[in-house]
Amino acid sequence: MMKWLWIEMRPKHWTKNALVFAAWFFSLPHVSTGMLLKSVLAFCCFSFLSSVVYIMNDIADVEVDRNHPVKRNRPIAAGKLSLKAAVIFGIVLWIVSFASAIFINFQFAGILMLYFMLNVVYSFYWKHVPLLDVLLIASGYVFRAVGGGIASDVILTPWFLLCTMLVALFLAISKRRSEVNDQINRKGKTRKVLEYYNKELLDQLNTIVASSVVMTYSLFSFQKGLYFMWTIPVVIIGIFRYLYLIHIENKGDQPEKVLWEDQWIRTIAMIYGGTVVILLVFFQ
Repeated sequence: MMKWLWIEMRPKHWTKNALVFAAWFFSLPHVSTGMLLKSVLAFCCFSFLSSVVYIMNDIADVEVDRNHPVKRNRPIAAGKLSLKAAVIFGIVLWIVSFASAIFINFQFAGILMLYFMLNVVYSFYWKHVPLLDVLLIASGYVFRAVGGGIASDVILTPWFLLCTMLVALFLAISKRRSEVNDQINRKGKTRKVLEYYNKELLDQLNTIVASSVVMTYSLFSFQKGLYFMWTIPVVIIGIFRYLYLIHIENKGDQPEKVLWEDQWIRTIAMIYGGTVVILLVFFQ
């Protein structure tokens, strides 16, 4: 059972929660071990709580998932994990998440509660509303960034938060485009909201958002200093590579999978991270 519970938690999706480290990361070199430990704990809180949301979704959509070519292999849909065990485990994760959040501070616990409520409302009501669905997905990333800042006692700039929102929106729209393409190619019925989208609309939206990402990130880099502007070309290359994966290889349906499996994306991410560390530590 432990194996199926671990799979149900979807740890590969936890990469999304690494955004809580942004406040600590961009505060280099003025950081402390305590800030890092709080960021790690915040990461665990968001990861466990997101797993609770996954469990809720899988329970609510169990019958639909059983007719999906991929989702039918999930533990609950496949009958490997009972509904009772999933519910009990979800409650335990919820309690652990919020107990840990209160240990960090009450402000962080409040952000975590808002994040959870947003996900509940999205999962049961708004995920079928076109455009609103991708906006809510993107706002979840902003909650992660803000939560990480509160946990680390660091204030993130508005330009960084706006850039975070736009990058998340870019990934969400890309995901919808890949899902629409899969549905056109009859690779299985997926989300009901896809009935309201087409590739042409999503391509236009992604063009607007990708351009906005470059602009807002550039403004954010200006605030960090002249040398930090050298990271702008790396960000642009990363966007180009992701657009290539979306349009040519149709791999945008699982952003977290792209991060793990695409060698170019991993390389670009490492170059960006290394460059930022060098610039913040030696040129600030």
